[in-house]
Amino acid sequence: MIWSGLSALVLPLAAANPADRSLERLPVVLRDTLTGALPDPWRWLANSVLAIAVTIGVFASLFAVMTLFERKVLGRMQNRPGPNRTGPFGVLQPLADGIKMLTKEDIVPRHADQVLHLLAPIMLLAFSILTLAVIPYGRNLVALELDAALLYFFAAGAATELAVFMAGWASRNKYSLLAAMRALAQMISYELPLLLSVVPTVLLAGTLSLTTIVAQQGTWAWGFMPQWYVFTPWGFAGFAMFMTAAFAEANRAPFDLPEAESELIAGHLTEYSGFKYALFFMAEYFGMFALSGMAVTLFLGGWHAPLPFLQFVPSYAWFGLKLFGLLFFFVWVRATFPRLRMDQLTRFSWKFLVPLCLINVGTAAFWALTAGWTGPLQALRWALAAGLVVVPFVLLGRRLSAGVGPRQYRYA
Repeated sequence: MIWSGLSALVLPLAAANPADRSLERLPVVLRDTLTGALPDPWRWLANSVLAIAVTIGVFASLFAVMTLFERKVLGRMQNRPGPNRTGPFGVLQPLADGIKMLTKEDIVPRHADQVLHLLAPIMLLAFSILTLAVIPYGRNLVALELDAALLYFFAAGAATELAVFMAGWASRNKYSLLAAMRALAQMISYELPLLLSVVPTVLLAGTLSLTTIVAQQGTWAWGFMPQWYVFTPWGFAGFAMFMTAAFAEANRAPFDLPEAESELIAGHLTEYSGFKYALFFMAEYFGMFALSGMAVTLFLGGWHAPLPFLQFVPSYAWFGLKLFGLLFFFVWVRATFPRLRMDQLTRFSWKFLVPLCLINVGTAAFWALTAGWTGPLQALRWALAAGLVVVPFVLLGRRLSAGVGPRQYRYA
């Protein structure tokens, strides 16, 4: 009763506030103001170019901010100051890093393939940017609307593996080549669970359109509970497995073996310097942004508000808050977990994540077939679905860790 009364009080106020509606429409109004006077064929082209420019500009700015944010958060978690000299509280550190990368000497090995050595970082960044095109960032805010947007996302993301191999091959360095092959082994190993983790969402939504998937999560149960897929047993398991695979696909700790100095020098980046070197890390961050945005879209309701009476907040603001929360989670994990070995990494994927993803597809199928259960059967439905998630997790986890005892530390 209290919740219903609060919603009845706040929702009319939000709907009656023209400023809130204007904030929601602001991006579209600005676009139409800039391109509305053009003829229709030119207007379509101008709108497309504007969408591309805004997407790249926003995420390039987020990349600069994220480099500072990550170093500050890591410094706080590890009891050290972080950047605090360049500008007030170190806020100009991203600018200093950019100037440093632009002015550093670009050294190319004499025997390297000059063309492929140049194209590898450019292609890696380009494919990472392409994945950002189909993510719906708000109501009517998507750069490229496709019926098979999810398929396009994974196709563009998988192309980054070619760029990584190009970097190792073009360097004409045995360490770079071996490291590129290991990076490919990691990316291929976790590409499968990444794909399988989203199959339940496609199965329940019945579409590959990301805007439709977001729209289907825009309702509330009992008037206040958001119907996001993450609040179902199969959705929570799929979200957890998607994020785990995303860490490996984005080369983030504890799966950051491709650039681990303790493994093979600096991996496929060994023979890169200057701005080319920076492009690889920019692509890594862009990939992290894209995977986080996809997780928000598929499991966390996209741009929908978490509560009904908060719908007056612009939809793109909610998407940004959810995206920032997942990016903070990436930083938190980096500061918390140690790096895995290569054998641990691949074994974790093939012996744990892949079987769990396949079982979760069956859990989603059970959830879809029992959609008509009501009353006590609804509680039984939740219990059985939760059991299909928890029991395999425990059994596979015990099998994976069988024979592995606590590490013994001995000092000379």
